Amino acid sequence: MAAPMAAASGGSVTRRLLRGVSRSLSSGGAPAEEPEAAVVNVVFVDREGRQVPVRGRVGDNVLHLAQRHGLELEGACEASLACSTCHVYISEPHLGRLPAPDEREEDLLDQAPLLQENSRLGCQLRLSPALEGARIALPRLTRNFYVDGHVPKPH
Repeated sequence: MAAPMAAASGGSVTRRLLRGVSRSLSSGGAPAEEPEAAVVNVVFVDREGRQVPVRGRVGDNVLHLAQRHGLELEGACEASLACSTCHVYISEPHLGRLPAPDEREEDLLDQAPLLQENSRLGCQLRLSPALEGARIALPRLTRNFYVDGHVPKPH
């Protein structure tokens, strides 16, 4: 009974493993390496209008990337989608390349001061090749939740 199942799935486990080793050896003798994550270049624009070019990797969270580079993007809920303190503006045409915000993000954006058509929550955005060259601007003001000069630490 085991033989028909192995045949149906492309051969025995041993044969499938050997085929994988054979392929990697035929490509130069060394096992295939994991490709390095692609780099995405964006420009953050802080509240004073200063441009901060940043290189991140595909999959990086925009909120955490901004915090790692010293930008004052609060993220009081620590990316749990419970506030609007990571409100940013995304440049065109990059905004149109992103997935639409879900209902929870839209509800929180309604609470953000200075809401615009290109507003998004940084905690809900991940770097992708679609964001290459994007300008991500911080609004001139925000509704902060931290008090006493607390500065969030990047994760």
